[in-house]
Amino acid sequence: MEIHKTDSGQGVPSTDETDPVARTAATTVPSPTSVAATPRPGPRPGPPARRPVPGPPAGPTRTPKPGAQARRGADSLPTLPELQLLPALPEAALDRADEAVDLLLDTGRAPGQILVLTTAEPHPWQQHEQSFGAERYWAQFEAGDDVFYAAAADCRPARREVVVLAVNGGDTGVVQDALAVALARAGSLLIVCGETPLPVQR
Repeated sequence: MEIHKTDSGQGVPSTDETDPVARTAATTVPSPTSVAATPRPGPRPGPPARRPVPGPPAGPTRTPKPGAQARRGADSLPTLPELQLLPALPEAALDRADEAVDLLLDTGRAPGQILVLTTAEPHPWQQHEQSFGAERYWAQFEAGDDVFYAAAADCRPARREVVVLAVNGGDTGVVQDALAVALARAGSLLIVCGETPLPVQR
């Protein structure tokens, strides 16, 4: 009687290399070593750093012209008043000054805008007002609401729009000093009644 060879256990599949199904399963299952060797993707690189945007180029700087500063300084200087010369002898200078004042009032000048100065003997109006005392006399000067008469040598500092200078006497130095005072007091117009030893410097 012929004896056949049996499997070593029940329910155990055959591992015969000739079985095509078993050979295919063995080749398709990955080994643990191959899985561990697969590299993982690293962190993504961030966006590139932004370079600063250059601003607009600076414009050209303006340099002031050499004469600009000088012109601004000249503009800030006080302007000299207009000058009118009315020839007259010393003894007639006061009358000539009175005529000039009357003409100024007739053409619309306010009385408080006019100051009359003398180089020698005071005007009769001044002599009259000073007879009531110096305080009352100078109070009218401060009020500035009427024509005021004073000696050029001792007139208080103040400006009037129009100054009338009566050259009614005095030597060359006195007249020159009176002219300087009249120029300093006049705002827009200086009228000189009489003869001046030297031309008035403007």
